[in-house]
Amino acid sequence: MRKRLNRKGFTLIELMVVVIIVGILATVAIPIYRANVRKAAASEGTALLGTVLTSQKVYYAENNTYTPTSGDLNVDTTGNKYFTAYSLSSVGATGWTATTTSSIGAADGVTVSMVYTNAAGATISYLGL
Repeated sequence: MRKRLNRKGFTLIELMVVVIIVGILATVAIPIYRANVRKAAASEGTALLGTVLTSQKVYYAENNTYTPTSGDLNVDTTGNKYFTAYSLSSVGATGWTATTTSSIGAADGVTVSMVYTNAAGATISYLGL
């Protein structure tokens, strides 16, 4: 009978330790990854409201007032994946509020709001991140 002197490979214990370590890393990494995906999707909503801001400023320059009607702004949402509509509220002589909410994919349940006043400028807030 011949003895194997030069053993190669891993033991079952070594393999199990590696599997456990990979499992622990995945448990920590996946929630962080998902949160970052939601933040990236929310940036589309921020971009949409930035376009609304620019359009409201143009409308104000031409009409000396802000519009409460989103159709007056001609904001094109073609190509947006998560945020395709917005609403205007609290429209007055000195400012307005715009809000967009997604119910699609990674941004499901995320709401982005922009409050604009002539004195303070624009403030953006997120709900659902």
